[in-house]
Amino acid sequence: MEEANQSVVSEFIFQGLCDSEELQIFLLLPFATLYLLTVVGNLFVVLLIIADHHLHSPMYFLLANLSFVDFCLSSVTTPKLTTDLLQENKTISFGGCMSQILGVHFFGGAEMTILVTMGYDRYVAICKPLHYSSIMDRQRCIWLVWIAWMIGFLHSLIQIIMIWGLPFCGPRVVDSFFCDIPLVMKLACTETDTLRTVINANSGIYATTCFILLMISYTYIILTVLLRSKDGASKALSTCSSHLAVVILFFGPCIFIYLWAVNITWVDKFLAVFYTIITPVLNPAIYTLRNKEIKNAIKRLWTWLK
Repeated sequence: MEEANQSVVSEFIFQGLCDSEELQIFLLLPFATLYLLTVVGNLFVVLLIIADHHLHSPMYFLLANLSFVDFCLSSVTTPKLTTDLLQENKTISFGGCMSQILGVHFFGGAEMTILVTMGYDRYVAICKPLHYSSIMDRQRCIWLVWIAWMIGFLHSLIQIIMIWGLPFCGPRVVDSFFCDIPLVMKLACTETDTLRTVINANSGIYATTCFILLMISYTYIILTVLLRSKDGASKALSTCSSHLAVVILFFGPCIFIYLWAVNITWVDKFLAVFYTIITPVLNPAIYTLRNKEIKNAIKRLWTWLK
């Protein structure tokens, strides 16, 4: 089937973010800068957590995995987007398109599950502090992260299997800056309404389920802190605000794209930019700028370098 598909449509053409060449050139520097910040910021967090033994705890182990998956997710789409801003013909091979779909859903699915695991970690730490070390031991943390990566892989595999066998024999212009399943399916030379509903439901329900689990975790956390202390409100907000910001920034666009699709091109492009480019660059800042232990680790590193 792969050979048949590629013999008819060997490549797709991206419409890109906009039609204006002047605007595309203007956007080159911002997107290149965002990707550079994503790479440096996320890999710095990973290496800092590995190098500093003070950060060898479940929370930072999960944070290191989140930073790594953010780096990978952004790397699936942003380099191609950046180079295409200079190209008149924005093409991608059939195999490259399928690889983008696989990568976005693999790393995106893994990130959702890692965020749920981080929410569970904070729930245990705040609501069951006496049992934290026994519940979130090293072996369990490794298993939870391994499960998160496997869920992401299985989710992406299901998506790619469903779209791989579709016949592409005519239109090949993807009205976006990367290959996303809803847009690629529109180019298939067959009726795809049922399959599109199944695929969108798969991604949308998965994202919504993870989001609901996270909201339940943080609701329990806030209620627990409110009941324990007069200063509970401020402490709860301090504990949860950074995590909730990441959750909303990442899950919001995903849920709208796949579950409550608005079918407005510029809105879809904006949401796609948000969860593939903006969120990965914000996560290191959100999680580290307000984290005392990370700041202390940076100070120790700076002292050692001097």
